[in-house]
Amino acid sequence: MNFNLGDCSNNNDEDFSSSSSSSLDLDFFPSTEHHDNLINQLRMNNYMFQQVLQNHTNEVFIGGSIPGHVVINRDREAADDNLFRDYFSATPRFNDAIFRRRYRMSRNLFLRIVDAIKDHDMYFEQRIDALGRFGLSTLQKITAVFRMLAYGLPTDATDEYVKIGESTTIESMKRFCRAIVEVFGEQYLRSPTPNDVARLLHIGEQRGFPRMLGSLDCMHWKWKNCPTAWAGQYTGRNGSSTIILEAVADYDLWIWHAYFAVLRLPPIMLFKEKNTIWVII
Repeated sequence: MNFNLGDCSNNNDEDFSSSSSSSLDLDFFPSTEHHDNLINQLRMNNYMFQQVLQNHTNEVFIGGSIPGHVVINRDREAADDNLFRDYFSATPRFNDAIFRRRYRMSRNLFLRIVDAIKDHDMYFEQRIDALGRFGLSTLQKITAVFRMLAYGLPTDATDEYVKIGESTTIESMKRFCRAIVEVFGEQYLRSPTPNDVARLLHIGEQRGFPRMLGSLDCMHWKWKNCPTAWAGQYTGRNGSSTIILEAVADYDLWIWHAYFAVLRLPPIMLFKEKNTIWVII
């Protein structure tokens, strides 16, 4: 009996190879129709991915410290022009009397303060942003500060006319107060010199009040955020928490003394305890 194993083995290998090749073709290589569908799907995916990238590139991201910050087009350029025409042009819409009532000072004094603050702090200078638009002007920022100081307005109340955001108003207020102290403190927030004392005594004597330096005035200042534990000792006659602001000013409204306190003692005794030079008659 003659068994040709080699031939059989070869034949079997060939048969196995051919059968394996045919099975691989069927399993791993799809048909033409299925192949076209895959290509179309890949093309669609690539197209969608390109659209997402393009939209992501064209999207404008607004930086800021507050997540979800909403950008409002306030048209600050038109507001600045309107403010200038109302109060600071050669022929303003509102006269000097209205300006003094709304700013609590004359126009010349206000402009003097504006120039000094702008020269001291670059924050108040009008700058151009990355888009080439002008930012808030010096007049807009300082006008918002004066409206808050003159009328006691909240920070967002100045937005309707000045077109300035709440956070910018708060920052302007802080920088303005700091600049006022640094610029004018040496001259206007100082103690009286011997020459000042002699001048004030002379003016008081001419007005019929010899040996008087100034007039003391006290007012109740409402303390809205007074701690509950202190509310009893700071409650005034109207039932709300208040503190006393005492000030001494001369005839030209130069304030020589200002102090917040709880007025428990007569003024003459209070001044003696503070070791000041003021004498109240």
